[in-house]
Amino acid sequence: MAKNLSSATFTVLLLVLLMASTEILKIEAMNIKARCLPQGCKNPTFSEECGVEPFPGSNNDCCHCCVAKYGRKAVCKGVVEGPDKHCHCYKERV
Repeated sequence: MAKNLSSATFTVLLLVLLMASTEILKIEAMNIKARCLPQGCKNPTFSEECGVEPFPGSNNDCCHCCVAKYGRKAVCKGVVEGPDKHCHCYKERV
């Protein structure tokens, strides 16, 4: 009986941990889709380009590309611009 109770307890604990880890992954996935750098730039100046040409995503995707490549402190916005659809990263003008 004790062995069965121990197995059941272990199984329940494993299920609880699985559900908890899945919820954490859901929260992280929601944050990834959140609006990138909502404060934007006060005095933007072009910094770098990011991603492939033409850039297939939205301005939000471009911003996430810029942050992933250059870091949150080096980027204040990312915008898909021009007829060639380049992802342009901007920084604050100093």
